[in-house]
Amino acid sequence: MMTTRPKIDLRRVYDPPGNAHDAAFLVDRLWPRGIRKEALAHCTWLKDVAPSNALRTWYHRDPTQWDAFRHRYEAELDANPQALQPLLEAAATRPVVLLYGSRDVEHNHAIVLRDYLLRKLPRA
Repeated sequence: MMTTRPKIDLRRVYDPPGNAHDAAFLVDRLWPRGIRKEALAHCTWLKDVAPSNALRTWYHRDPTQWDAFRHRYEAELDANPQALQPLLEAAATRPVVLLYGSRDVEHNHAIVLRDYLLRKLPRA
């Protein structure tokens, strides 16, 4: 029997929209600059799953602190499991897209969140 992983994709909020059938979630604490709310009407904004303001300010996109950021952000996620419920429930039934605003596509909180969710979700 082969197991499959839930599909969780990442996309910058400024990129063209993806598949309309996917469950889309904006996972930034702050609304992305230059994006009108109507443009993301199909998304659910889950600001409570984003890193705290203190953690975001501490990290400030410094790749030398990436490993420490991952660890601290996962600790914040562990402390707030109820905020993850919409993501976990959606991922159990259909593909999920995590939208983020960061310019850095290799060192951002959405990567950490996706990896964290994939560890928490049961394999089908």
